[in-house]
Amino acid sequence: MNTHASFFAQRCPTCGRQLRICVEYLGKSIQCRHCRSVFTAVDPAMQDGLNAPLDPLLQRADELLAQSETISLMGGLPQS
Repeated sequence: MNTHASFFAQRCPTCGRQLRICVEYLGKSIQCRHCRSVFTAVDPAMQDGLNAPLDPLLQRADELLAQSETISLMGGLPQS
């Protein structure tokens, strides 16, 4: 018996009931046992992390990278 089974909670988008879902079903279509609605299992805690703002240093690095790509597309550094 696996005593370390991992579960997450997700609300059914149709009936709103809180469901306890095993992590092995992440990203798969599942059916609500209450209303029989079919939806994709997504851990809300993981989803929030994906939508969180980037760390300021990482965000600045992304901006600099985008600028360098623009410069290389323009054919080099501008002349002063």
